Amino acid sequence: MGSPGSMRTKVVAAAAAVAALSLVVGCSGNDSVTGGGKKDGKVTITMGMFGVMGFKESGLLEQYMKENPNVEIKADIAGDEQTYYTALQTHLAAGNGLKDIQGIEIGRAKEITETQADKFADFSKVAGTDHFLPWKQSQVTTKDGKVLGLGTDSGPMAVCYRKDYFEKAGLPTDREKVSKLWAGDWNKYVEVGRTFKKDFKGDGVSYMDSASGLYNAMVYGYSEQYYDEQGELIYDKNPAVKEAWNLSADAAEEGLSAKLRQFQPGWDPGLANGTFATATCPAWMLSHISEKAGEKNKGKWDVAKAPKGANWGGSFLGVMEASPVKEEAAKLVAWLTAPEQQAYIFEKLGNFPSSQAALEREDVKNITSEYFSGAPLGEIFGAAAQDIPDKQVLGRKDGTIKDTFSQGLALVEQGTERDKAWNTTTERIEKAVG
Repeated sequence: MGSPGSMRTKVVAAAAAVAALSLVVGCSGNDSVTGGGKKDGKVTITMGMFGVMGFKESGLLEQYMKENPNVEIKADIAGDEQTYYTALQTHLAAGNGLKDIQGIEIGRAKEITETQADKFADFSKVAGTDHFLPWKQSQVTTKDGKVLGLGTDSGPMAVCYRKDYFEKAGLPTDREKVSKLWAGDWNKYVEVGRTFKKDFKGDGVSYMDSASGLYNAMVYGYSEQYYDEQGELIYDKNPAVKEAWNLSADAAEEGLSAKLRQFQPGWDPGLANGTFATATCPAWMLSHISEKAGEKNKGKWDVAKAPKGANWGGSFLGVMEASPVKEEAAKLVAWLTAPEQQAYIFEKLGNFPSSQAALEREDVKNITSEYFSGAPLGEIFGAAAQDIPDKQVLGRKDGTIKDTFSQGLALVEQGTERDKAWNTTTERIEKAVG
């Protein structure tokens, strides 16, 4: 595959069409509410991101600055999205402290489109940005058609597993055979866990990292989770939520979990020390696993197909309406999210494209991972992407509700009876969402 410097063909249109945004550019960065600005022919663009969105880690920001020597990009990256979003809400309310470009996680998209649309620039008329999966851009589109950002990655689901631990438990290690163990049913995945716990030869290793990881993988396989299409809360009566809760609680009560919530304290050391054998893993999680598990565990991990399709996660990049460099920031966002760049980030980091045009590229279809035992990631996640429900109903407080359910299942892992944990969870949700 070519270097990022060769990824220019489809992006020219975005650069030429950004004027359609009718963006007004400020004169100086000195009084900017976003940190960016113009001075002496130089443009400074600030970015606020979270996790491993891939733009800095892949070298694309450096590449863009080399191709545009008058542009300097300053990127701040928060490791934890919850912390990032809390700060973003504070800055949006205050009207300052923002970056020119802000990342938006899928669980926050509905709240942003319903309550903060006036703070973001509109991408709806930008040519060259019609290459996304149909459901992706709809997630960040307001009722009156304003598009508040462009999609970065998507989150088709798989299961990451330790081959060496499966072997010690007498289970198959070949990814095709492993996939068949639980094909079509998350109950089978838990049943494999029961076998693992019974037959594993060794100590200090749990079958899965967390019950909440299983829960999220299940619940996002449905078109509706916490809200219906009318925007009404349905989390307490949706059969999909109850099914995911009960099976995850089964796994917790039976001791199949290492009690390590993903991306929370303890999870990274668990990866490094090999304290669990499986983790439900959307595509964007693979880069984190490989980084935190480290070189010593390279080749021990592999990737199998998930029992059912689901989309868990995915993000957007939006440009602030108040930015004095809106035009330049929008041009950068269009370039970063173009098919070529999405394909490149997938190859380098594993973040799966949300661009339909990128998914059709042979270099995406043929991508494998040396770290994950040569797993054909393009094939596995490409097939998983086709199983994602066409309709993805989001709600205003999706992210908050997801986090609260994860906390509730952590209570079950710590010994709280599941019905009591459910009641505690729903009470917390009622207080959080009003």
